[in-house]
Parts: sequence; C-alpha cells; structure tokens
Amino acid sequence: MENLLLAFGLTLLAGLATGVGSLIAFFAKTTNTKFLSLALGFSAGVMIYVSMVEIFFKAQDALVDAMGNEPGRWMTVGAFFGGMLVIALIDKFIPKLGNPHEVKKVEDMSKRQTAVKDPDLLKMGTFTALAIAIHNFPEGIATFTAALNDPALGIAIAAAIAIHNIPEGIAVSVPVYYATGDKKKAFKLSFLSGLSEPIGAVLAYLLLMPFLNDMVFGILFAGVAGIMVFISLDELLPASRRYGEAHLSIYGVVAGMAVMALSLLLFI
Repeated sequence: MENLLLAFGLTLLAGLATGVGSLIAFFAKTTNTKFLSLALGFSAGVMIYVSMVEIFFKAQDALVDAMGNEPGRWMTVGAFFGGMLVIALIDKFIPKLGNPHEVKKVEDMSKRQTAVKDPDLLKMGTFTALAIAIHNFPEGIATFTAALNDPALGIAIAAAIAIHNIPEGIAVSVPVYYATGDKKKAFKLSFLSGLSEPIGAVLAYLLLMPFLNDMVFGILFAGVAGIMVFISLDELLPASRRYGEAHLSIYGVVAGMAVMALSLLLFI
C-alpha cells in the first residue's frame, strides 16, 4: 500500500509539472535557454540509461522466469520495440495542429500586449494541450509501473518526466494566452493536459493490477523501456538542441546518465 500511494503521488507530481511550465511562462521575464537545454538533455540521459541498463533487464529476468530462456529473451525484445511502436502510433494519429514539440519561449508572451482574439490560435493551443495529454498517458503508466516495482527507480523516472513536462506547459500556454488574453484559461488548459498522467496510472492500476504476474510485468516493463527511449530520442533531445545550446544538451545527457548510474549503484 505504501508503494502504491508513492506511485500515484509521483505520477501526479510529474504530470503537474506542465502547470509549472505555464507559471514560468506568465511570471518569468526571459527564457533560461541554457538551463532548459541542459535540463532536457539531463532528462533524456536519465531515461535512456535507466531504460537500457535497468528496466530492460528487469523485464527480461521476469519473462525468462515465466517463459524460459529463449522465448523470454525474444518476448523482451518484442515488447521493447512494441512500446516504441505504440508511442510512434500515438505521434502519428494525434492532431498535427499545434505541434507539442515546437519550442516556445517566455519572451513570446510579451510580443503582444493585447490578445489577438484569433480562433485559429486558440484552436492551436487547445490541440497542443490535447496532444500533450495523449502523450502523457503512457508516461503516467511508465512512472506508475516503475514506482510500484521499485520506489527509487520511480523517483528517478518521475523527476525526468517532470523536467520534460515544463516546456510542454509553456507550449500550451503561449498560444492560448495570445488568443484570449486570459492567463487563467491558459493555465487551466496546461494543468488539465498534465492530469492525463495520473489518469494513466489509475487505469494501469485498475486494468493491470488484477492480472499482474511475471509475464505481464515483464511485457509491461519492456514496453515502458521502449516508450522512454523513443520519447528521449524523438522529443527530449531535439527540443533540447532547439533551444540553441547543442553542447549543453549533450553535457546534460552525459550528466543524466552519470547521475542515474550512481543512483543505481548506491540505492537500487
């Protein structure tokens, strides 16, 4: 029960980081591009390292125990790439209007002093929020599953996902604020888009927990590893470099991997 509450709490905190991004957009004067580039690279490093070094092999151990050596290893690889396929399909079929990966800066908030009352801009912000909400759903399952199995692992993943949710909050808030001039509405949409993460955790609990055994756990965990690697390569690293700090992005990746490696050695 203690692990269960922690898993839900971590997933909720990671999701609500989109609201933090929204608040930064409203109250900061300028975008700290160096910090965001380093932080997003760090997040990618954490997620790639923990997926390939820890989660993949935990999944493989569980599936080998359940199915035998060769079938278990094949199933692990299949579930890993299956996770990548799931998140790639989500990318393909979510609305394209208002790309959630498009980098926005705090300075964009002050380019116009008055709202433009542009319905297309409002639609873009709304679709961005929807796209981010759909994206956050499997991230919620990933955080919840990891935290339930290993709290220290869950904390690391939740922190990495929370970091990458901050610029997503900015991406929702900027066009909605432009279109309406209403900070409350922009914040509300940003906040709601992050809530899909704990909703993903609740559904994972309701649908998967009754059937959780070595085989289900192994498939789910291998899929989570694939999802996180795909997100890192498709979202985090490109966004990190688009902030214009390419070397800092790579330094962040290396630092994220090093911190994750150290925490695995010391705490897990």
